Amino acid sequence: MATQKSAPLAIKQLKRSDLVAQEIKRMITEKNLSPGDRLPRESELQAQFQVSKGTIREALKSLEVQGLVTISTGPSGGGTIVEVPLDRTLQFMQNYLFFKEVTIDDIYAVRQQLEPLLAAGAVAHLDEADFEALEHSIACCDPTQAQGDLLNQRREDVNFHDILAAANPNPFLRFTCELINEMIRQLIVLGNRTSQAEHRRFGETNAQFHRDIVQAARARDAEKVRVLMERHMQDAASSVKRMKGRIQGRLILDADTLRRPRAAPAPAKRPRKLADGAQ
Repeated sequence: MATQKSAPLAIKQLKRSDLVAQEIKRMITEKNLSPGDRLPRESELQAQFQVSKGTIREALKSLEVQGLVTISTGPSGGGTIVEVPLDRTLQFMQNYLFFKEVTIDDIYAVRQQLEPLLAAGAVAHLDEADFEALEHSIACCDPTQAQGDLLNQRREDVNFHDILAAANPNPFLRFTCELINEMIRQLIVLGNRTSQAEHRRFGETNAQFHRDIVQAARARDAEKVRVLMERHMQDAASSVKRMKGRIQGRLILDADTLRRPRAAPAPAKRPRKLADGAQ
């Protein structure tokens, strides 16, 4: 019996502008360019790649959408390399997850695996400025010390983890944990009926875990930090579920619209933007 031949798979042809965008990225790598460096002028890129001005502009626009360059106009205009912001990365990630059901349990299952590893790896690299920033964060989020809205204190909780992330030398682990923290800021909200007493109890527990972690980190006891962070993440996951935490929306259309005012800056550490979230 004759077998039916399957239809050949169609090979997607990249547009010329997409190919040029790839070549520009390759050029950035080969020349070891960094954020702040300028790309060659449009006319130079045209000559280098032998394409039209429209193709070059479309390629640069594609890189701008990806967050890799900014484009300015005028005689001295052109492309400038920038560091891809975490907001933009989160937006792309949310687009990918749009048709997938991601739950609070999913997010905290990953946090429980990665945060202890992140914190333990940061211990040897924390300096006095880091410790001051960690202690400032605790003072801001501890309901027994700080004045003000309890929900704002919960938003400040995530800064503690970002300070630890910044000290960890593993760039991929650091990026992954910072991305999760950003998801918590922007996507997770607590139930409207959560009592002030529950918020306060959550905050006091978080602050105590944070104090214990800082004490162990000052003693350079990485294993104790790992164990404490593991317990902290388990407790936080249970608390967020108890407080009716949920993910708001599935797709971020424009991450810029979700930005919140920054918290008061720590004495020796740059602050990060905050949004509604759980610890």
